[in-house]
Amino acid sequence: MAHDRKFRFGVTAWNAATAAEGRDFVRKVEDLGYSTVFMADHFLDTVLAPMTGICFVAAWSETLRVGHLVLGNDYKHPAIVAKEAATIDVLSDGRLELGLGAGWQRTDYNALGLPYDSPGTRIERLEEALAVVKGSWGPGPFDFAGEHYTIAGYDGLPKPVQSPRPPILVGGGGPRLLRLAGSEADIVGINPNLRAGAIGADTLQDAKADVTAQKIGWVREGAGDRFDDLELQIRYFVASVTDNPRKLGDAIAPGFGMTTDELLGSGTALVGTVEGCIETLQVRRETWGVSYVVLGQDNFEAFAPVVAALAGT
Repeated sequence: MAHDRKFRFGVTAWNAATAAEGRDFVRKVEDLGYSTVFMADHFLDTVLAPMTGICFVAAWSETLRVGHLVLGNDYKHPAIVAKEAATIDVLSDGRLELGLGAGWQRTDYNALGLPYDSPGTRIERLEEALAVVKGSWGPGPFDFAGEHYTIAGYDGLPKPVQSPRPPILVGGGGPRLLRLAGSEADIVGINPNLRAGAIGADTLQDAKADVTAQKIGWVREGAGDRFDDLELQIRYFVASVTDNPRKLGDAIAPGFGMTTDELLGSGTALVGTVEGCIETLQVRRETWGVSYVVLGQDNFEAFAPVVAALAGT
């Protein structure tokens, strides 16, 4: 079924010092009309553990969906991920969105003593992991024999309550990963290419408007006839509600080797007045098909008027 492309908004959370702080944050996000709280999967930043964290988000809210942006596939066996995710789906009454990625942040791998394999190997492993997760959520026992995972007669329990299964979100920035996402995911996150293993000065360069359009083309190539069924998402890393967007652009664009126009038009920037941000998102939905907007814990309140104007439309 073709996706309706109605706007949804999510927030990426990374920390709460106390339970009271976490509850207050979650309830504010819900009250402001956001759809989803996501958590990332890193080890050296001050972030909460994502599987445990989203359980509390679901318990503290009535309507919020919960998910990951995204889990690093190399950190945990996909059958275990599937079981934990299905448990959350059951106990949240079907509010899970499972986000999976190939893993990218080199410092996490170094800290854990994990081999930082080539992008191709990590993507191959993710492709197999997606098959394992889907098999685990299937109606009965399944077998799988790949280069990286082998499953024999495994019937993953519990089964999730969403039908046919919880949405799977895959984010990426390169052609191979975005084609895989188009083929296998339900929600595709359009990201800068982080093949270097760290965020650098060239990260925003890889999110220029023309490059973002090319990335969506790669998703379309992977998806084929199912492209219209996908929900496309962008996490806005440069986001500000301001009456003077050019001043902000002039201040930070040179550090990324970009002009102000290039930065403000990039696929990871959402900067402007409330009315300007509304128009930008509407134009990007029309031209790119992106309707799922994700902001950070540091700026979600400032965008509340944008959410109020667009959510569900």
